[in-house]
Amino acid sequence: MPHSTERRLQWLKYITLAGTALTALVILVGAWTRLVDAGLGCPDWPGCYGRLLVPDNEHAALRHPDVPLEPFKAWVEMAHRYVASFLGLIVLSVVALGWSLRKSSGYPWKVSLALLVVILLQGAFGAFTVTLKLWPQVVTLHLLGGLSVLTLFFWVHMRIRLSLTRHLTTPSNAISSPKSYVSPTSSMNLLWVIGVSALILQLALGGWVTSNYSGIACQGFPTCNTQWWPEMDISEGFHLTQTVGPNYLHGQLHADARTAIHMMHRLGALLLGIVLLVLWWRYRTTVSVGRALTLVVMAYVIQVILGVANVLLWLPLWLALLHTAGAVALTISMGWAVWCWRYQDNTD
Repeated sequence: MPHSTERRLQWLKYITLAGTALTALVILVGAWTRLVDAGLGCPDWPGCYGRLLVPDNEHAALRHPDVPLEPFKAWVEMAHRYVASFLGLIVLSVVALGWSLRKSSGYPWKVSLALLVVILLQGAFGAFTVTLKLWPQVVTLHLLGGLSVLTLFFWVHMRIRLSLTRHLTTPSNAISSPKSYVSPTSSMNLLWVIGVSALILQLALGGWVTSNYSGIACQGFPTCNTQWWPEMDISEGFHLTQTVGPNYLHGQLHADARTAIHMMHRLGALLLGIVLLVLWWRYRTTVSVGRALTLVVMAYVIQVILGVANVLLWLPLWLALLHTAGAVALTISMGWAVWCWRYQDNTD
């Protein structure tokens, strides 16, 4: 590998690490924006009342007389957009720097392109979040998109680190293709698919809870509104094709529908916990995978504690943010476990 290529990979390693950290920050800023009801702080997109900076009250009244300017909420929303836009520039720099390496064996070019596609979709979802007035379907997809960007950034970073490591230890100075993990039986592959699918389902349910303002639809734990199986309207709570509006701030669903959403999130958490324990039990004696899955289980337990605390304490802002941070930690730790299974432990 030429020295210039090695230097380029070193830059990419640092940039993708920074991108991973910044993505986590963007997700948290997005959660803060939602929790302080600033998601519609600017009624248009990409500017705020037609400006790149938050304008004064006079200009805002002329631009959108039906939407009074709330400066704090507008600045919170624009801060989220600024940070997200900077993240988009980082993704573009990763693709640009990786262009000359795109045909090198082992370089994650396709994953880099997937990252670019997802970040562009994220921008579209950000626009739709505003123009469709916080429609829950879009808000939930926006959250899942953010976690997808986080996972892809992490994966590109780890692949680049692997390429650099193999370059330093391979006399031929060539980027080697990462050695694929071959599972002893097909059932083990299925187990990982179930584990990742259960996590995605739970993250989607969590996004559906927040976008429908159902975080405290159930009061008390482990019961819900003093009942083990309360009155619920599942069909309305999960009616994904409904048209709701004109503004979904604070939600539009009735109590039984929100209770159904909350209860399904609790049941999803139980299912995820069972699946993660099965995965951990299967790989507990495999050094790196076992350690990584231990971190996943620990992140899961902390996340459950935070979820229960949010219910019991009526969803305080700081605790709700910690719960979002827990989802980020759970996603990264699961990504690390999949990485260890895929690339590090190649023997049963």
